[in-house]
Amino acid sequence: MSLHGDYDPQNIFAQIIRGEAPCFKLYEDDEVLAFLDLFPQSLGHTLVIPKRVAARNLLEIDADSLGTLMAATQRLARALVDELQPAGVQVAQFNGAPAGQTVFHLHMHIIPRYAGQGLGIHAANKADPAELEALQARLVKRIGA
Repeated sequence: MSLHGDYDPQNIFAQIIRGEAPCFKLYEDDEVLAFLDLFPQSLGHTLVIPKRVAARNLLEIDADSLGTLMAATQRLARALVDELQPAGVQVAQFNGAPAGQTVFHLHMHIIPRYAGQGLGIHAANKADPAELEALQARLVKRIGA
């Protein structure tokens, strides 16, 4: 998919926002939703998405909504680092398929990085739901509402 086109309201993140698809939710308010990635690159890989903006990428969101998204991303990154104690944290965002975007609803990746770990862009294996559920409970406690 290119950078330009129409927003697909049936994309998986739009379905999650509407409650039509499940997720391992870590945080939600009126503007953003954060949840664990089902194909994590590392322990704690989290996605943060805007709820009220039908933006496919960074080029399609207004500045105020982007600021809200980034503030939530920072808050969640701090909580993940405090709880999981990674050696580093990667915050990433991709625009268009050639740049690595696979879901065409704007989203931020927060990826804790641990010593000796590579920097793979896409994980091939789906996480164990029981492990995600346990991690979700641990992180929700740290993040609070």
